[in-house]
Amino acid sequence: MDKFEALIISKEGKGQKAEWRRIALYDLMEGDVTVRVTHSTLNYKDGLAVTGRAPIIRHFPMIPGIDLAGVVTASSHPDYRPGDEVLATGWGLGESHYGGYAGCARVKGEWLIPIPAGFSSATSMAVGTAGFTAMCSVLALENHGVTPESGQVLVTGASGGVGGVAVSLLSKLGYRVVAATGRMEERGYLEGLGASEVVDRVELTAPPRPLCHEQWAGAIDTAGGIVLANVLCRIRERGTVAACGLAAGMELPTTVAPFILRGVTLAGISSVMAPRKLRLEAWGRLSRDLDLKKLDFMTTIRPLRDVEELAVEMLAGRIRGRVVLEV
Repeated sequence: MDKFEALIISKEGKGQKAEWRRIALYDLMEGDVTVRVTHSTLNYKDGLAVTGRAPIIRHFPMIPGIDLAGVVTASSHPDYRPGDEVLATGWGLGESHYGGYAGCARVKGEWLIPIPAGFSSATSMAVGTAGFTAMCSVLALENHGVTPESGQVLVTGASGGVGGVAVSLLSKLGYRVVAATGRMEERGYLEGLGASEVVDRVELTAPPRPLCHEQWAGAIDTAGGIVLANVLCRIRERGTVAACGLAAGMELPTTVAPFILRGVTLAGISSVMAPRKLRLEAWGRLSRDLDLKKLDFMTTIRPLRDVEELAVEMLAGRIRGRVVLEV
């Protein structure tokens, strides 16, 4: 592949400009593995990066796309050789290192993992950072002793990518899942993913109290802000909340009461720089515990060229589930 198409984000005044260009392999950043990218995906962070709504990009010009999957075409890394099917999520892709919105990528071999057995390149991107984050959140609940016998588990932002995968995973593992969403018209969709109850997000947006009546044994929160504060005050004794998003804001208007009076654990989930051991564990679990029919149900496939339009739609809350981008 002598030339290939890439989305290039450049700095322009106080803002940024996005344009499609044809570039060559020598235009890529350094790395010991070159991948022909066949699929990428659209995460909330990608939406922020492409639109410039938040300072996600730390180096200009930049090829966005925090996830990529494809086939190795060249490698000096001992673990990979041409023909291997691989994926990468995080590690600064699309932020400080050219990412997945291009026909090829050159990356460090330690950023890659083999595509799990039973997954295709497209399937791995239907999971992407969102699904990987959801699995890490489930692992955090398990590691802190939240079991299906402990009681109901809440998932906020359930109509989104992280939330949808979390609902599907928890349901298959035997948990009774309460899905919170700002789009109650998606009740049928969420019940199809395995939610036993669907609640309106507005119930979690009132001014939070230090403690409320105990409702859930655990939660996976994609919202942050006032939503997370309302979740924390309703977690049962010794319960755990895995916090993995900030769609409702970065501030946390709460008190120490849930932590010191009920022993609640707030487990932070950071997927970008997750160590390889955790990545292999999480992707292994995804290949076993994720219902691929439900993943298909929540996934839309679109050409990469549509990503600018889709980014706007995502930030406006008009996209549900996952979006796979065909490169």
